[in-house]
Parts: sequence; C-alpha cells; structure tokens
Amino acid sequence: MNNNMENMENNELLLDARKLTKYYHVKSGFFSEAKQVKAVDGVSFTLEKAKTLAIVGESGCGKSSLARLLTMIEKPTSGELYFKNQNLLDDDQQAQKLRRQKIQIVFQNPYSSLNPRKKIGSILEEPLIINTDLTANDRKAKVLSMMQKVGLKEEFYNRYPHMFSGGQRQRIAIARGLMLDPEIVVADEPVSALDVSVRAQVLNLMMDLQQDLGLSYIFISHDLSVVEHIADDVMVMYLGRCVEQGRKDEIYRNPKHPYTQALLSATPRLNPDLRRDRIKLEGELPSPLNPPMGCAFNARCRLAFSRCTTEQPQLINYNEHKIACFCIEDNNKGDS
Repeated sequence: MNNNMENMENNELLLDARKLTKYYHVKSGFFSEAKQVKAVDGVSFTLEKAKTLAIVGESGCGKSSLARLLTMIEKPTSGELYFKNQNLLDDDQQAQKLRRQKIQIVFQNPYSSLNPRKKIGSILEEPLIINTDLTANDRKAKVLSMMQKVGLKEEFYNRYPHMFSGGQRQRIAIARGLMLDPEIVVADEPVSALDVSVRAQVLNLMMDLQQDLGLSYIFISHDLSVVEHIADDVMVMYLGRCVEQGRKDEIYRNPKHPYTQALLSATPRLNPDLRRDRIKLEGELPSPLNPPMGCAFNARCRLAFSRCTTEQPQLINYNEHKIACFCIEDNNKGDS
C-alpha cells in the first residue's frame, strides 16, 4: 500500500474525467419522434503526466465522441472534466485558454485534416497567430524547430500538402498539434489511414516525442496490436460505456470482460505462446438508437445469463482492474 501511495505522489495527475456523457436527439424520419442516442454514457478515467491511455473498441462504441468532448469540440451533456484540478467546463477565460493550449488533437485522416490551399508553413503558423503574440520571425523559427522535431526537412516549409505522402502528412498534423506546447495530445486513430509500413514510423515518432517533451496521450484505436506498442493503460468501450479498464500489461495478460477477451483473441500474434483461441462475436454492434435492455453486450456474449438482460452492470474495481460484468461480480462474491 505504501508503494502505491509513493507512485501516486510521483506521478502528476493531469486529466480527470468524471462521468462524462454526450446525448444526442435524433429523428429517424420527418414525422417520427426524436430518440436519444447515448454516444458517451458516464465515462470516467484519469491520465497521468507522460503516460498514454488507449481507448479501444469497435466502430460506433463512442471513442471519437469522447475525443471531441476532451478537446471541447463538443460540450458534454453532463459530467466533469479537470485539468490539474482546473474545471475545463467553466465558462471563463482561464478555462478557455487551458482548453485551447493544453489539450490538442491529431485527427485520423491526414489527407483531409490539412488545408490543401495553404502551404505547410502557414498551416503550422496558424495556431501561433491565433493564440500568441509572437513576431513573424519568431513564428517561423518555432515552426522550423517543430518540423525538425517531427522529421520534416526545412525546405518543406513552402510546399503544399498534396506534395507529401500519407506518413509525411501525419507528421505535419502532429507538428500542428504541438505548436502551442500542449501537455495532452488526443490522437484519434492517428495511424489507421496509413500504410502498414509507415505506421511503425509514426508510432515510434510519437513515443520519441512523448519522451522528449513529456507529453501525455489519449490514444484512440480499434487496433489492439497498435495499442500494445504504445499504451500504459487501456480502457475498453462498448456502446458508449467503459466495460474494462486497467494497466495494459494486466489487460493483455489476463482480460476479464468477455468483449475484451474476444477483441484480444482476434489480435494477430507472432509469438505462438501469446496466441489465444479465437472467440467469434455473433451479430453486429447494436444500434445506439435502440440499445438492448440490461447489459448492452448481452446479445453477443457467450456468458450471458438472465440478469444480463434486465440490469446494467456497473464498473467495479478489482485491485486496480475495473470491470463491468455480472459474471466477474458473481465469481468474486463466490471467492469471498
């Protein structure tokens, strides 16, 4: 217990999200009644300095919606979000400045996230023009310095995005995200649009930047083999809710939730000792417009029983490994 207290003191807590929700009202037809879609439904987590939290799950589970909440592209329906104990949801100048400068996002597709009409130098200078009082010479010097950090040549400054490969464009996008010296970078599927041969280069760049600059990452991905390479902690989402959360090594070594087990069983492994028997998920992800009663995963779960169809499991902490599953809850009651 003393060791845990010492670790918490040594690791600076940067971001603290508490029961974040984002609900939308959607109409399926002109005369139909609006339905509520719970894109993010009560998600909580913390992020420490120079650490990476990976958020994983299938398309439609709420990962990108959560990214938009963390970067304040959209405002949460409810919940709390703190950066170093400062409430980012406060409607004041200090909170707005923190939101703009301390948390930045790198989008999924480097082909659509860069303005094709602007040169790279102008794209990278834009955050500095809006948010700082730097002179034109100082802005250019900072841009060239950042380009060097991400492995881009100085002569690229006056070129347009279409003149670069996908990997180079994502380096430009990363550089843009770092121009205001943020402490947290939300990376929303940052390598999924890249060729496999380029992915490792971009991931290694991100890890090098993390070490050099002390960055913290929220790394959103559906690819668990990529997550294993970069994450410290993992949060697994399903239909807007967190179903499992813990240290990466613990989750990859001993996944508890049936959904996490199925995801990891489909992850390719070169080492035959680490391969798992394939657990095939039946059916599709339920529609968020019409989620099932009880546990949202019950229709696809091989372990589901009657309680799963009537009650919604809550996230319970089992020795720093959090799981929302009635099977795990009942097994632990039996052990005690």
